Amino acid sequence: MRITVQGLTKRFGPLEVVSKVGFSIEEGEMFTLLGPSGCGKTTLLRLIAGFYTPDEGEIQFDGRVINDLPPQERGIGMVFQNYALWPHMTVYENVAYGLKLRSIAPAEIAERIRAVLEKVKLGDLGNRYPGQLSGGQQQRVALARALVLNPKILLLDEPLSNLDAKIRIQVRAEIRKLQKELGITTVYVTHDQEEALTLSDRIAVFSKGKMLQVGPPKALYERPQNRFVADFIGINNLAEGTVEAVDASRGRLRLRTGFGELAAVMDERFRPGDRCVVSIRPENATLDGEAAPGRNMVKGNIVFAAYLGNTLRYDVDLGKGVVFKVDIRDPWHHEQRPMGTPVSVSFEASSTVAMPAES
Repeated sequence: MRITVQGLTKRFGPLEVVSKVGFSIEEGEMFTLLGPSGCGKTTLLRLIAGFYTPDEGEIQFDGRVINDLPPQERGIGMVFQNYALWPHMTVYENVAYGLKLRSIAPAEIAERIRAVLEKVKLGDLGNRYPGQLSGGQQQRVALARALVLNPKILLLDEPLSNLDAKIRIQVRAEIRKLQKELGITTVYVTHDQEEALTLSDRIAVFSKGKMLQVGPPKALYERPQNRFVADFIGINNLAEGTVEAVDASRGRLRLRTGFGELAAVMDERFRPGDRCVVSIRPENATLDGEAAPGRNMVKGNIVFAAYLGNTLRYDVDLGKGVVFKVDIRDPWHHEQRPMGTPVSVSFEASSTVAMPAES
């Protein structure tokens, strides 16, 4: 099922929670709505589900406008943040509930439940009650209840937020594998950047009801189009600056920034004199690198080091309170530098991204 959203707006009183949003989701795609709490992503999911009616715009399923179609006729399956399981019903009864409302024959119900419980690895737990299950198992029951209806679209609203970190990683991998196996169009809501990057074919980033950028995880991480996306997804070094020169022949911008004078990736939006924000990921920088064509270099002193297991993160003070983060991805073979050590930080111009300051 292909989903198209055009100019979608939803207001609650004077507050515009979703503002003129538009995008398309291809059949079989895992599409994630990512943003902080209160940005409108769950409201948008509920508009697609039919729980809310839009004030403006259209929602189309395979080209058919479904704005006024009730939820039960949209061919969707939904998994809620709190799972919404009946505590007095067994796993089998919870999963069977929707099928019984559709007056499906008992033999078919039994077969469909058997098959779906096997898919979510709960084949031997049909007689247990939700209170006898772990959080990860309850989440699988909620997923099975949605999938057993053979929906054309699967909607998931922060389904892993109640799980601890280790189980969350395991279950999200299972969701992705199952979604690919079934080829079902899926819309996934989360505020967790890592979750979005791991699961998604494409991600739409939201802030204050507006969609700021949409694209594959790699594009959003490596080439953010505005400061909010650069700052929200992962750790970043950000500084304001001015475009001094545009060298289209070499594919470079020359910038004057809070980090110093830098060369950055070409961006046709800029002209000399334009204000900008520059972005460099900590993992793209190295300590004590040599100056070379195509590389930027700044100097400072180490003021802090954080050991994160697979990463050692340095804070380098460039002067006047400007701090630049550098990630060492192999701390096992790196001797930690003491505080106050003077260092040179270098990074490729190709990993230096400029964005319009007004975004």
